[in-house]
Amino acid sequence: MNRFVRPISPALLWSAEDEEWVVLGFEAVNGRESDFRPGGTDLPAVVGLLNRIGELDVPDVARDWTETRWDRFATTDAETELFRGDSLLHADINPFNLLVGDHTVWAVDWGWPTRGAAFIDVAMFTVHLVASGHTAESAESWADRCRAWEKADARAVDAFAAATVRLWREMVERKPDVPSRKAMHEAAREWAAHRGVTVV
Repeated sequence: MNRFVRPISPALLWSAEDEEWVVLGFEAVNGRESDFRPGGTDLPAVVGLLNRIGELDVPDVARDWTETRWDRFATTDAETELFRGDSLLHADINPFNLLVGDHTVWAVDWGWPTRGAAFIDVAMFTVHLVASGHTAESAESWADRCRAWEKADARAVDAFAAATVRLWREMVERKPDVPSRKAMHEAAREWAAHRGVTVV
C-alpha cells in the first residue's frame, strides 16, 4: 500500500514477519504530531494534507476494501449506502497520524485504508477539532476548506455524525475510565447537535 500513498507518507524501507508479527521499517522523518487546538498554526497545512489525500487514486488492491466500520452504527441500509464512495480513505485521521515538519506534512499509520465516501476523512478531522477545543461551528469552518467537504451530501454527513456518536458511546461503554474516549464522545455529540441531528 505504501507505494500508492507516496509522497505524502514516509517510504517503507523494509519489512519482516513471522507467524505472529509483521514489522515495518519506514523512512525517518523529522516531524511532530499536529496541533488541532484553536489558534494553532498547523491547521492550514493539515487541510492541505487532507486535500492531497483526497486526490489519491484508489489502487486496484484497495478496490474491494469497502468502508463498512460505521455500518453497524447506522440505522438503515440507506444510511450505510451514504458512506459508500470511490475515494481512498486514510480512515484514522487524528493529530498523531498527521505529522508536521518544517517544510512538509505527512500522513502516517495507514493501518485501516478503505474505499468510501470522500467526506469521511474530513468528518473525522472535524470531530477531533471539537475534541481539541474548537466549537462545532469553528470545526466546520475548517472542514469547509477541504474539497471533499464541498461535494459532500448533507444527508450523508448527518448520518455519519449520528453514527459517530453511537460509535464513541460504545467505546466509552467498553472502557469508561479512558478520558480520551469520553472526550471524543462529547465532541461527536456536540458536532451532531450543531448539525441538528438527534441521536438515539
